[in-house]
Amino acid sequence: MRASTVLLGRSNRDLQDFAMIASHDLQEPLRKIQMFGDRLHDVSSATMSAEGLDYLRRMQSAAYRGQVLIEGLLTYSRVTTKAQPTAAVDLGVVARDVVDDLEARLAAVGGHVSIGALPTIEADAVQMRQLFQNLIGNALKFHRDGEPPRITIDARRLAAANHAADDDRERWVISFADNGVGFDEKYLDRIFKLFQRLHERQTYEGAGMGLAICRKIVERHGGSITARSAPGLGSTFLVTLPNRQRPMETNV
Repeated sequence: MRASTVLLGRSNRDLQDFAMIASHDLQEPLRKIQMFGDRLHDVSSATMSAEGLDYLRRMQSAAYRGQVLIEGLLTYSRVTTKAQPTAAVDLGVVARDVVDDLEARLAAVGGHVSIGALPTIEADAVQMRQLFQNLIGNALKFHRDGEPPRITIDARRLAAANHAADDDRERWVISFADNGVGFDEKYLDRIFKLFQRLHERQTYEGAGMGLAICRKIVERHGGSITARSAPGLGSTFLVTLPNRQRPMETNV
């Protein structure tokens, strides 16, 4: 047990060191590439050949993708290194706040989010907001052409028979159902890993980090996340969370 605690502490320090490097040393060169690329475009685009402009566009795009990847890794590491103390969190309030924040994106695609009765649980409020924003944002991103996205968020209490024998906490399953493009469930394990994408970058933006961050947040809270889906038939993400935290659970 002591050895595990020492290893965990060392791992957390490594993550903190990475976060410091990622937030400064790794991002600065990419910012300069983007900055000088913008200047080059402003000064010389009128006299550059079509081939030269294409090279410049590719360079700027690659620098932008690199920055997005670093920011995603930084966010992933901060799930543990920048975690906040847990408190009572009304998930209904979290969902409504996130939907308010996404108002412009919803309007742009004609989307609608229905929010059912959600519980109050003990959690890190900032990370619950991040979890909801990632899952709702994913549903908006992967909508079908010509069909406005419809997202339904609901909850049900998990039957006591499904709990572990040594765990008497109440558990809730929060569902995020959409009418989007869906995916083949044979890729279910893959979608929750870092940098994994099921769609071409040209079709859907992103770095393949969002669902990995969701899983890390959920597991930090002693929960689990999975999904049900089929191509063209939408997806339902299922997040299981306990109503209260054990002392050591959100420290890892």
